[in-house]
Amino acid sequence: MREFRAEDARSEARRLIHDLLGERHPAAVSLLDDAATVLGGERTARCAELAQGAALTRRSSELAAIAGLLVGTRMLGAGWWTSGREGKIPAPDEVLAANTAIEPWTDLTVLEMLAAWIADDGADVAWGPAIASVDLNSWQAEDRIELPADAVPGGRLVVAFDAGGRLDAVVVERPDGEIGSNLDFASLRYSRAAEAQWSWGVAAGLGPHPLPGEDPDPYADTVDQQAAEYLRQWALRHGATGEQVGSRWQAKGDVISAVERVDWMWRSGEWFAWWRATSALLGGDPVQLASRMDDIASAP
Repeated sequence: MREFRAEDARSEARRLIHDLLGERHPAAVSLLDDAATVLGGERTARCAELAQGAALTRRSSELAAIAGLLVGTRMLGAGWWTSGREGKIPAPDEVLAANTAIEPWTDLTVLEMLAAWIADDGADVAWGPAIASVDLNSWQAEDRIELPADAVPGGRLVVAFDAGGRLDAVVVERPDGEIGSNLDFASLRYSRAAEAQWSWGVAAGLGPHPLPGEDPDPYADTVDQQAAEYLRQWALRHGATGEQVGSRWQAKGDVISAVERVDWMWRSGEWFAWWRATSALLGGDPVQLASRMDDIASAP
């Protein structure tokens, strides 16, 4: 069942990214080539620089954000990058140059923040500004938003739930005559930029994703062999196949490839400790690696 769910997600992601970018097997080189024609060479080079500076476990997410920016810019035009935003928020070009996330998006990287902006702006263009936002960790449908004064039964109101994500709230008259609303979960949808970001990341996977002209190759760096073998054997003991785990992990690229094949996120909870340990292995900090290895040694 786990394998089917993971492959279903990848199949849908490949379908979407082919629809959006014309690629069945997305890769960093073709993505950056496409981005240069839409974003311009200077912006694309800056985006690639930020992606290169991220940890290898984060590179796929940074490239996925570039895919979102590419599709969003196709929709909204290059002027989006130079347009000021509400309040004291600078234009996207200024944010890209400064490489500093802005409140309340400081939990995101700059590329992820810009991708969230363009996904939301694309949703506003497609469906109009949202009148409210909701947290879909709760699936309660009734009366989740404050209604505008002119709301009438039968009306549909656009509600945000995520960057680029929208759904409708249907205005209804309750049995007691009060006016309320029900979220219509069947209307859930994402802007094209948001779809591009998600689908590129899932279809392309964790990597390796070498960048054009990258020298030396970060994926060729060697890893701690004792820790690597322990983690490889742990994965085998906990249900991964030899084909998924691969042979001896000598370089960071070997580890990245194995993590991608194993589909750890679709497995049981103890695999999170394995992911944290393999991330520390890739990071190369011996103190952090020792701590993460202690954690996984105490896992079931």
